[in-house]
Amino acid sequence: MRDDFAVFILSHGRADNVKTIETLLEEGYTGKWYIIIDNEDNQADQYYANFGEEHIVMFDKYKKSLEIDTCDIPRKRNAVLYAREYCFELAHKLGLRFFLELDDDYSFFVYRYESGKQLKSLYVTKMDDVIDAYLKYFESTPITCLAFAQSGDFIGGTGSNVWKARTKRKVMNCFFCDTEKEFHFLGRMNDDVNLYTLGGTRGEIYLTTRDISVNQAGTQASSGGLTDMYIEYGTYVKSFFSVMVAPSCVKIGIMGSSHKRVHHLIDWEKCAPKILSDRFKKQ
Repeated sequence: MRDDFAVFILSHGRADNVKTIETLLEEGYTGKWYIIIDNEDNQADQYYANFGEEHIVMFDKYKKSLEIDTCDIPRKRNAVLYAREYCFELAHKLGLRFFLELDDDYSFFVYRYESGKQLKSLYVTKMDDVIDAYLKYFESTPITCLAFAQSGDFIGGTGSNVWKARTKRKVMNCFFCDTEKEFHFLGRMNDDVNLYTLGGTRGEIYLTTRDISVNQAGTQASSGGLTDMYIEYGTYVKSFFSVMVAPSCVKIGIMGSSHKRVHHLIDWEKCAPKILSDRFKKQ
């Protein structure tokens, strides 16, 4: 694995359940990796005991909170936003050019491929090669941030929008980042959606590709992390953060068929600038 790259896994309160690192190692990753925790985590000692000091990085959560726009006024700091914002600072300290920012609850990464009329998957076994290919693509384009797909992106199989278009102008959960293209998260909740909607309206390119997808635990399925906040505030408050950040293209709506829930809805015609066809050019 190239020396200017590392994986950052963001974790809080799950010292005995950092599934992501197990998954990465099982699927062939051999490069640098660090678990990022904050100094307000009461399981800090257990993280060090489980993974060793060389793999744990602790940051000052209160200090970081003074530098970030949370888009609200509560003093609580039970959000991943602070760890996300620390990643670029850490990458600079470690002398890295690139890093992949991950949550701690991923159970597998898979290749997605079409077989006949079916969309199938195959477990990744050479993660180094996958990451290297993504970095080469990322490095050769003006993309601000690149992401693996999520399992939910493929609802509808080969008829899903992501599969038909190959890409989508969003990033969630897995963030390939370049220290030479630094960006900033904002909003105590829905920080990923806030990032790509506001950035999209500014002409920045946040891109998910269909080739590799990640599977993670469902929201509120695991203790620790952001679960307590989701339970306390519900999805309406979470979604409304993105309405505040990008009101020109985000609104509140209903998602799902049998199990409906409040969710953000994005009007992509208003969110991301388009490249016009040559047929509109005045001759």
